Formats: sequence, C-alpha cells, structure tokens
Amino acid sequence: MPCAWITSDLQLQLILTLFLVAECFSEGMKGPITSNNSMQQMDNGNHSSDSKITSSMDRKQSTVTLPTEANTSLLVLVGTKSVLYCPPVLRTNVLVATWEIVLRDKPPCFRAFRRDTNQTTTENCTDERIIWASRPDENLALLIYPVAITHDGNYTCHIVTLDGNFQHGYHLQVLVPPEVTLIQTENGTAVCKAAAGKPAAQISWTPEGDCVTEQEPYWGDGTVTVQSTCRWGGHNVPAVSCFVSHLTGNKSLSIQLERDTNILSLSSILYIILPIFIILVIVGSIWLLKSSGYRKCKFKKTEHAPVVEEDEMEPYASYTEKNNPLYDITNRVKTSQVLQSEADGMNLHTIYVPGV
Repeated sequence: MPCAWITSDLQLQLILTLFLVAECFSEGMKGPITSNNSMQQMDNGNHSSDSKITSSMDRKQSTVTLPTEANTSLLVLVGTKSVLYCPPVLRTNVLVATWEIVLRDKPPCFRAFRRDTNQTTTENCTDERIIWASRPDENLALLIYPVAITHDGNYTCHIVTLDGNFQHGYHLQVLVPPEVTLIQTENGTAVCKAAAGKPAAQISWTPEGDCVTEQEPYWGDGTVTVQSTCRWGGHNVPAVSCFVSHLTGNKSLSIQLERDTNILSLSSILYIILPIFIILVIVGSIWLLKSSGYRKCKFKKTEHAPVVEEDEMEPYASYTEKNNPLYDITNRVKTSQVLQSEADGMNLHTIYVPGV
C-alpha cells in the first residue's frame, strides 16, 4: 500500500475546508463590478444571485464525500448468512480495500484488493466460510456462510481512495437458540432447562413458586445452560408453565403436575408424621413403664417366696386322697389286708366283705 495514498483524517478535513472556503470566495468575486443602480436593482430583486451561489455551494458539497469512521454491533443467528459491507464510496475512486478480521484465539486475518492491478491477497485466512461476497472489483462486501459460533469477533473494512481514507467496523455476535425442556421429577418439583444457548436465557414461571435458578459455567464455545427448579409446596397447582426469554426468540412450555402419585411436600409429610411419632413415643413409654414395673414385681415375688414344707402339702394330699376314687379303693384293700393279718395273729377268722 503506497504511503502517498494515505492521508490522516485531520489533514484531509482541513484541506477540504480550505477548498470550500476558497471556492465560495471565488464564486462571490466573479463577474464585473456593477454600478450603484445595478446594486440597487439587485437589492430590490428576488435575490436570484444569492440563490445561484447557494445552489452552487450545495452542488459542490454534494460531490465531496467527507472521511467517515463507523462502527456497528451486529447480531447474527448461527447457521444463517451474513453480508458485511464496506463504506459507500464510488468504486472508481477506490485504490485499495482491505478487510481486517479479528476472531477469538486466532491471529488477525487480512483480505485485500488493489484496483490498479485487480489483484486480491490474503494473510492468515484459513476459514473458508469467510469469503468475498462477489468479485472485489464489483462488490467489496464480505460474506460469512454459514455463520458459526467461532465467527464471533471484529470485522473492519479499510478503503483508500483519492478523496481519503474510510472505514467501517462490525462487532459481530453469533446467537445460538437454547434447547428448552420441561419435566417433573420424582419429588414433585418441575425443572425447566434452557441448554446450550448464547447468550444465557432468562427463565420465569406461571404461577410463581419457590424456584431456584442456576447457571452452568460457560462452555468452550461460549454457550450457556440455565436450569430453574421450582416447587409449589402444599398449594393445589394442577399445571405450570415455563417461559424462556432469549434474543433468538421466546418459548413457552406447559406441563400437568401429576398429583395421583401421592407426592407430598415436606411440610405435609411433617404434619402427618409428627403426630404419629409423638403417639408412638407416648405408647412406647407407657409400655416400657409397665414392662419395667411387672418385671420388678415378679422379681420380688420370686425372691421372697417361702419354701414349701412337706407338711404344708398334706392338706392338698389329703384332699386328693379323699376325692380320688382309686385312692378309696386302694385304701380299702389295704385296710382289709391289715385286718386280716391282725386276725391271723390273734387266730381269729373273720370274713371281710368289701363294701359292707
């Protein structure tokens, strides 16, 4: 790029200002010197000369393009086509046009076009999805297709013309729509997730509940996952909706909460279990007290029980003997035998008839 072609913006503005002043001054000084009558006629006229001078100045200003430097923030959806344009100058005035592309974690890429030789050059440009939109001698625009997440960065078009230098910069941000899901977990909570979006999505609920929203760390490609977990306690909520807000568009999902699965909230579980637990503690305490008292009483009775003497058992034995028919028969036989033996000893012969 020849150094003679490059002029600073300040110097060019000063030169153009002096040029316009000189042109206006020369326009006002043109023509023969008029008399006082002619001057009076001019004052009494419709000021046609002033109109001509003004129109001449406007015409000259319209033919001169002042140096411009513009910057634009551009949002582009991933997978689409994007065309970046250079400053709007006449192609015939272009001497050199250069695109400077600065992407994340990559060296700057340069694409240049030289009009006098009709040649294009590139440097450090390895992404084949970033090319000239058409022939540079016809259109200096840059084409990105398809747009990828890695195309986040700054794109600047520099143009050198006979009238000065011009540039237009773009800060390009690639948008990625998140994948939205809504499910109900086993513990009765609803989970809404906006996965792999760029930038991060915003999540809201209808109706509002006790919700916790978490954002996972940025991935290497710049996408973010946002997850919101919501519960509604003991409220009777038959259905809920998850609303996801994102630059690529909004999305809403709804779900019917399954209430027949006997999923209870923590407060409900406490209300049911706590009284039961108290009742069990009371019943268990009473049973332990009774069991302990019974054991102590039984132990005392066993310890102080008197030894049963043989004589104390006689009433029971006599009662048994008196009320037992076998014992009566046996006793009678024994008695008859004793009497017989005594009679034999006394030489007495007595006949004993049982039952008499």
